[in-house]
Amino acid sequence: MIKKFLFLLLTLGLWSGLTQIRTTYAQFGPPGGGPGGPPGMGGQDDRRKKTEFTGTAEETPKGNGKVTGLLVDSTSGKPVEFATIALMNVKTNKPIDGTTSDAKGNFSLAKLAPGEYRLQYSFIGYKNKDSKAFIIEKGTVLAMGSVKLPADVRTLGEVTVTGQAALIEEKVDRLVFNADKDMTSKGGDASDVLKRVPMLSVDLDGNVSLRGSQNIRVLINNKPSTIVAASVADALKQIPADMIKSVEVITSPSAKYDAEGAAGIINIVTKKNTLHGLTLNVDAGVGLRASNLGLNGSYRQGKLGISLGGFGRAMYNRASSTLEQTTLVGGQPIRTSQQATAFDKPLFGQYTLGFDYDLAKNQSLTANIRYGTRNFVQQQSQLTSTFSYDSLLSMTNRDVNRKDLSNSVDMNLDYVRTFKPQQEWSISTQYSRTGLVNNFYADILGQTGELTARQRNLNNNTNQEMTLQTDYQTPIGTKQLLEFGGKAIMRQVDSHYQYQVGGSTGELVFDPTNPSGSLMYNQNIGAGYISYTYVTSNKYTFKVGTRYEHTGISAKANETTKLAIPNYGNLVPSINVSKSLKGGSTLKAAYNRRIQRPGLQQLNPNPNAANPQNISVGNPTLSPELTDNVEVSMSSTIKKTYLNAAIFGRLTNNAITQIRLPSDSLTSGFPAGSIITTYQNIGVQRTVGANVFFNTNITAKWSVNGGLDGYYMYMQGLTQGTDGKSVTISNSGVSIGGRLMSQLQLDKGWSAQVFSFFRGPNPQLQGTMGSFYMYSLGVRKDLASKRGSIGLAAENFLGNGITMRTNLNSPLLSQVNVNHLYNSNVKVTFTYRIGKMSFEETRRKARSVSNDDVKGEGGDAGGQPQAAPAANRPKP
Repeated sequence: MIKKFLFLLLTLGLWSGLTQIRTTYAQFGPPGGGPGGPPGMGGQDDRRKKTEFTGTAEETPKGNGKVTGLLVDSTSGKPVEFATIALMNVKTNKPIDGTTSDAKGNFSLAKLAPGEYRLQYSFIGYKNKDSKAFIIEKGTVLAMGSVKLPADVRTLGEVTVTGQAALIEEKVDRLVFNADKDMTSKGGDASDVLKRVPMLSVDLDGNVSLRGSQNIRVLINNKPSTIVAASVADALKQIPADMIKSVEVITSPSAKYDAEGAAGIINIVTKKNTLHGLTLNVDAGVGLRASNLGLNGSYRQGKLGISLGGFGRAMYNRASSTLEQTTLVGGQPIRTSQQATAFDKPLFGQYTLGFDYDLAKNQSLTANIRYGTRNFVQQQSQLTSTFSYDSLLSMTNRDVNRKDLSNSVDMNLDYVRTFKPQQEWSISTQYSRTGLVNNFYADILGQTGELTARQRNLNNNTNQEMTLQTDYQTPIGTKQLLEFGGKAIMRQVDSHYQYQVGGSTGELVFDPTNPSGSLMYNQNIGAGYISYTYVTSNKYTFKVGTRYEHTGISAKANETTKLAIPNYGNLVPSINVSKSLKGGSTLKAAYNRRIQRPGLQQLNPNPNAANPQNISVGNPTLSPELTDNVEVSMSSTIKKTYLNAAIFGRLTNNAITQIRLPSDSLTSGFPAGSIITTYQNIGVQRTVGANVFFNTNITAKWSVNGGLDGYYMYMQGLTQGTDGKSVTISNSGVSIGGRLMSQLQLDKGWSAQVFSFFRGPNPQLQGTMGSFYMYSLGVRKDLASKRGSIGLAAENFLGNGITMRTNLNSPLLSQVNVNHLYNSNVKVTFTYRIGKMSFEETRRKARSVSNDDVKGEGGDAGGQPQAAPAANRPKP
C-alpha cells in the first residue's frame, strides 16, 4: 500500500511539474526566497538561480529602453554574482521586471517601456540597496556603472550583532536552536547545550533522549564519528559548548538520510569562519567543578582556507549513591544493601585541522582531520552487605579505580562540482577509528581495612569504519527538486577482554571462572535512495522518497566461534508535507520508517563488573529494531510570540530492550544476589505524545522561551519468571518534561540569562527511572568593540546538588537506587578574538559523509532544506 501511495505521489508531482503552473512574481518574490526553502525552489540556498519573469503583479509594458550595470562588494571590490535586481515602478512601488547578475557581476534589463523607475538590489549577506529614481524614454540606454553592495553585518554573529537573533527557529524539516545566543552554557560541553534544546532531554550521565527515546543519531557538522557510535554521552563531553553555533533537531528525516535513528537525528553545527584574513579566538573558563581552555585559529586568502583548533576540559565531581535490592536466587530471597561514594576526574581534549580549496569556479575540495581524546578516571568506594532473610552473609568494602579511556580520529575528503545553479554532483569519503579502553582495578578489604582479595578487568576495543558516498541533485523547472545517491559503509568492531584475580598478597592471576574473550564483528552496508520535492502554487510542499539498505554481518566470538547473525535488507519510505496557512502559520505532517542497529557497547560481550552488584554485558547476536513514525505539527507567530505544537506516535517492533536478571553464582561466576543487565530483541514499544514550545520578545531586549514535552509509553517484553521459564511482562507510564529560559540585553554591553529544566519519571520495561532538574543564572559583559567577553554563571547553586531515584521490579528482583550528584557550580568565562577580518561572500562547501545509522549508548544532519511556503518568502 505504501509503495502504491509513493508511486501515485511521484506520478502526480512529475505530471504537475511538466504542466509548469506559471506563478506571478508578486506571489513568490525574488529568487533567494525565504529561509528553509529548497535549492532550486526559492530557498535560502537558491542564491544562484536566475528568475524567469513569466508574469508580474502588473503587466510589463514593452519598449526599447535598456539599463545595465555591475554589482561589486563594497569592501573587497569583487563582483557579486547571482544577486537579484528588481525593476520597481516609482508610482506604484511594485516590481514590474527583474533579473540576476551573472558570474562576473554584470546585469542587464532590456525592452523597457518609457516611464519612471528605480532598481532594487538584494542578495543574502548584503544589505538591500535602492537606486535613485530615473526616467526611461524611447531608445534610452542607461549605464548604472559599478554599484557597491555593503555587507549586512547582522548576519555575521561572530563580528557584530545588532539586536537579538531568534534563539529558536523552525524550518520546514527541522528545528534550529541557536546555541551561540546561550551564555550560561559557556565553558561547558555539548550535553550542557542539548539540555536547552526543545524536545530533547539529557540525563545525569549525558545520555540524550528525543521525545522520550534514546534511539537517535547524533552528527557533528553533518558527519558521524566512531566515538559517537561507541557512546553518545562520551562524545558530547568532548565537544566544547563555546564552539557550537546551533543544534538541529530533525524528527522526520527524508530518504536522503541513513535509515538509522528511530526517533530522529540531532546535528550539532560548530562555528565556521566565513571571514577573510587571519584570526585567533581564545576561550577559557574556571569553575568549581570544571575548567576549560580553547584556542582556535583560521586563515583565509583567495581560494584557500585553513583552520586549526584545540580544546581541553578538566572536571572534578563528587557523587554518592545508595542501593537497596532483593533478588530471588534458587527460590531464596537475597537482600543487598550498598553505599557508594565516587570522585570523578575526567579530562577531555579535541584537536582539529581543516582545509578547503576552490579547484575552479564550479569545483571545490574540502579535507578535515579531527582527533579526540577522553581520559575518565573515577575513584569509588563501595560498602556492600548481603543478607539471607535477616542473617548477614557477607560484608565487603571495595576500593575501585575505573579508567574509561578513548582516542578517536576522523578524516574526510569531499569533492563537489556544480554544473549550474543547484545542479551538482558530490563525492564524499571518510575514515574513522576509535580505540576504547574500559578497565577497572579493585581492592577488596576486610572489616579492619586489610587486603583480602584483588580484581582487575582489562577491556580493549577498536571501532573503525570506511565510508564512500555519492549524491546528485538537479532542479526540475522552478518548483521541483530531484535527489538520488548511493552509499557504502564498511564497519569493523574488535573487542578483547580478560579478568585477573588475586588473594591477600595482591598477586594477580587470570580468573578461571571468568575466562578471556573476544568479539570480531564486521558490518557492511550498501544503500541507495531517491527523493523528490514539489512546491505547488497553492503553498503546499511535498517531499517523498524511499531508501533501501542492505546489511551484511559476519561475527566471531573468541576467535573461532561463528555467530549466526543473518543479513537483512530494509525499504525505508518517507513522506513530508507542509502547508502555508493564512496569518503566517504553517501546518506539517510526516511519516517515515526507521531502523535502529545495535551500538558497540550493546554488542560487547565483556561483563563489566566494576560494581559487582550491577553487572553489564552486551549481546553480540542483537538484530535491528524497526520503528514507524507519524507526526503532525503546527507553528504560528502571534504578534511577538512564536508558537509550535506537535503530536506524534511511534510503533517499534523487535525493540532492543534492557533486561535485568539476578545472578546465580553457581552458573555466572558473579556474587549471588547481584544483577546482570543485558540487551535483547524482545520488546514492543508504543509511544504517543505531544510537545509545545514558545519564543516571545517582551521588548526588543528581553526575550522568554520555553516549552513542555509529554508522552505515554507502553512496553512489553520477556524476562525470567520464578520457575525459571520466560514470562511476559509489561509496563506503561507518562513522562513530562519542560524548560524555561529568559534573556535580557542591558546597557553598556551587559546581558543576563536564566535557565531551568526538569524531567519527570521515565517509564522502563522493568520499572521507572527517577526525575531530575537543573537551573542556572549567568551574566556577561562584552569587551570593547565586542572583541571578547567576561562572564559569570552559577548552576544548581541552591541546596546540595541533584538526587535521582530509580525503581526496578520484575518477578525475580526489586531494586531502589538513589543517586546524588553534587553538581553545584560557579564559573568564570573569558573569550577574546585577535586578528583582522573582513567580509567574504559565502563559499560553497563540498558535501561530507553523514552516517546516521548506529544506535547510541544509554539507550545538516543539516541536510537538504525543504521548500518554504510562498507567503513566507521575502518580497523585493
